Amino acid sequence: MAALIALGLVSGLFFSSTFVLNRLMSLEGGHWVWSASLRYVFMILFLLIVIRLFQGRKTVVALFKLYVEHWFFWTVAGSIGFGCFYALLCFSADYAPGWVIAATWQLTIIASLFVLMFFGRVFPKRIWVFSTIVVVGVGLINTSHITTFHFVEFAKGAFPVLIAAFCYPFGNQLVWESKHGHKHFPKIDSPLLENAFNKVLLLSLGSLPFWILLVLFIDPPMPSMGQVLNTSLVALLSGLVATTLFLLARHQAHTSSELAAVDATQSSEVIFALLGEMLFLGTALPNAQAWLGIILVFIGLGFFIYFQEKECAVHD
Repeated sequence: MAALIALGLVSGLFFSSTFVLNRLMSLEGGHWVWSASLRYVFMILFLLIVIRLFQGRKTVVALFKLYVEHWFFWTVAGSIGFGCFYALLCFSADYAPGWVIAATWQLTIIASLFVLMFFGRVFPKRIWVFSTIVVVGVGLINTSHITTFHFVEFAKGAFPVLIAAFCYPFGNQLVWESKHGHKHFPKIDSPLLENAFNKVLLLSLGSLPFWILLVLFIDPPMPSMGQVLNTSLVALLSGLVATTLFLLARHQAHTSSELAAVDATQSSEVIFALLGEMLFLGTALPNAQAWLGIILVFIGLGFFIYFQEKECAVHD
């Protein structure tokens, strides 16, 4: 268990680089459109290299064939799950510290419940009590760093992350529903989808039209070499290294309690993002209101994990 938790925490550390580097690029004047779109360009390049090395050229060819066969589905799923999700996160980095965005991002756990309800799942009423605790905590965090309250500025920092928290699970759930034969989606029951990196590549390819249209519509100034380097680091550290470590930890977990523990480590992104901004960006220590919000978020997430563990134990 200790080794699994350690792996999960290290993956959380690398995942937190997204929030810190996005904030850094924003403070340096880099446009959020390039911070978002260039990450997925590098993601595709890195994933192609990894899949080619570990699965072979035939797998790469097969993945491109699978993409072409269902190009419309992958474009829709990729645009929502990767495009809208990450564009909104990068947009928020212009208006809120990275650790605040990381804390707000924990709402994706609650958003996932609404997405699953949309696809016909039902949850016990008590789970909404846990959700309320997390929402209150996130609200306290998002208002803690504002000296003079301006609703528009607050909205630009918080609301895009809230929408992104729905986009990410929705895009991924589309893939799951398609694989399991949802009547409204094309049936894509390919063994290639058993590999997480293959799914990430297909969704990344599907997001490319979204990024092209966004760049053409916004017409941002050209990125600096520093921004290009930083987006490549985000793709490498968060998109590849963190994902690999997290999937490895989940793969090595053999019981429901171990899986719950691994999933719980991802909330460490909030603390790592805060420490990273304090170390590299000179961010001040959060005030008492922010710490109260962080504590409430962790309490709410703790209840989620406990509930998940009990449910998994019943079904094991």
